[in-house]
This record gives sequence, structure tokens and C-alpha cells, in this order.
Amino acid sequence: MQYSHELEFKVRDYECDMQAVVNNGVYQNYLEHARHEFLQAHGINFADMTDAGINLVVIRAELDYKKSLVSNDRFVIRSRLRQVSKIRFEFQQDIFRLPDECLMLAARIIGTSVNENGRPYLPEALARLFDNG
Repeated sequence: MQYSHELEFKVRDYECDMQAVVNNGVYQNYLEHARHEFLQAHGINFADMTDAGINLVVIRAELDYKKSLVSNDRFVIRSRLRQVSKIRFEFQQDIFRLPDECLMLAARIIGTSVNENGRPYLPEALARLFDNG
């Protein structure tokens, strides 16, 4: 798969659970941060959109956990955005451990945007980012 953005991280001790692996919920934080950075890298500020009355919302999250990250692991999240319907979009995001490039997690995050009245709305700034290939 071709990705249009990547962001590197390092696991912090407090993100691990009693089994000494990254807690499953922490992966969603990683993915969300990567999505915000993706938007920022493409000239879209998440906070500015919210201030303008446009809310980007997650409506479905599918996470396939392949292997576990542990404390001090370095990893990269690679992301791709595509349109899946008139008002829905999908972030495909994969987490790879570094330096061996082992796939740790594969995710599909489905989202939409709503205007200040709660009505579905697709801002042009977001629509021009779609990779429909």
C-alpha cells in the first residue's frame, strides 16, 4: 500500500500495562495523534476546523492487533486517507516497529464531518486530500 504520511514514535513506560506491553487503548491515542499530524501536514488544523463549527468525528474503528509493542520500542505510523462515500472517509493506518518494519497493528478508522447544526458536511479542504486509488 502507498501511504501519504508517516509519523515516528517511541513507547513510553507508562503506556504499558501489567503484562509489560502497550495497553490496547493506547494504540487509539497513537492513531489519533497521527491523524491530527496528517491533517496538519496537509494544511488543515483540527482545532481551527472545530472553531469554525466543523467537527471531524470517528464513527467506526477497526483495529487488528498483530503483535505487541513494549517499552522503548520505536515505531512508525503510516497513514492513507480515502473517501468511502459522499460524506464518509477512511484512514488506513498501519503501525510498524522499527527498525525491523514488523507490522504491529493494522487499522481502519471511518469518519465523517458535521457542521455547526450537526448535519453531515464535507469541507472542501478535506475532500481535496482524498486518495481514491
